[in-house]
Amino acid sequence: MLFQVSMFPTDKAGGSVSEDVSRVIETIDKSGLPYKLTAMSTIIEGEWDEVMAVLNKARMQMRRKHSRVYITIAVDDRKGAKKRLTGKIESIEKRLGREVCK
Repeated sequence: MLFQVSMFPTDKAGGSVSEDVSRVIETIDKSGLPYKLTAMSTIIEGEWDEVMAVLNKARMQMRRKHSRVYITIAVDDRKGAKKRLTGKIESIEKRLGREVCK
């Protein structure tokens, strides 16, 4: 399964939430799950229970400091699929016959 996640506090004054988001990424990184950080979200590959446990841990860490946390999660659940984090990109590159911007 692929999970596309964005998580950030909405009760913080000022424009930047990178300090808080970096703690979420650290939690994901320490989980050992394959992931890819992008400018707008993070994509994680894993099974439902393991990914949701990591996301809940990150959520609870953020809630200790903030009273309101915004979270979006999109899930691509394809039966039997493996290595989708890189495989989907490789499939597109194969069809194009070249590498795409990463």
